Amino acid sequence: MTKKKVSFEYEEITSIEACDENIQSLYNEAQKAKEKAYAPYSNFKVGAALLLENGEVFTGNNQENAAYPSGLCAERVAIFSAKSKYPDVAIKSLVIVTSAKNVQAPVSPCGSCRQVLLEYEFAQKKPFDIYLQTKGQGLIKVASANHLLPFSFNSDMLNG
Repeated sequence: MTKKKVSFEYEEITSIEACDENIQSLYNEAQKAKEKAYAPYSNFKVGAALLLENGEVFTGNNQENAAYPSGLCAERVAIFSAKSKYPDVAIKSLVIVTSAKNVQAPVSPCGSCRQVLLEYEFAQKKPFDIYLQTKGQGLIKVASANHLLPFSFNSDMLNG
């Protein structure tokens, strides 16, 4: 038996003001989207904003349902909306925020969202930056969805 370790680097950003204008704008759009979330059951509102390489911005928020598996997360709402309009334009950046109080660790996408992020990253053949909210206006910058989901499943595995 051989033990191995999976690790990745990320950037810790203490304030949104330390980011460039594009990320600050995405952060503000994600905050606006979060306020419109439909989260009557969990009260855990999430907003997402993504920037495509053509300059278009798409937002999403979580949409809950009394039958919990029927809801949809903010990240997937934003990505599916963007890709339905611009299927061949690459994603450049994604910002995810929440209304949760006292957030210490990054608000990270659920497993289903991680797989979706990775699917589009794999399809566009290059990674995109993902910014996750921490406490206050702090962010964690992850350089690839692959870092959030090591040993991931992708379409190459279907051709076996």
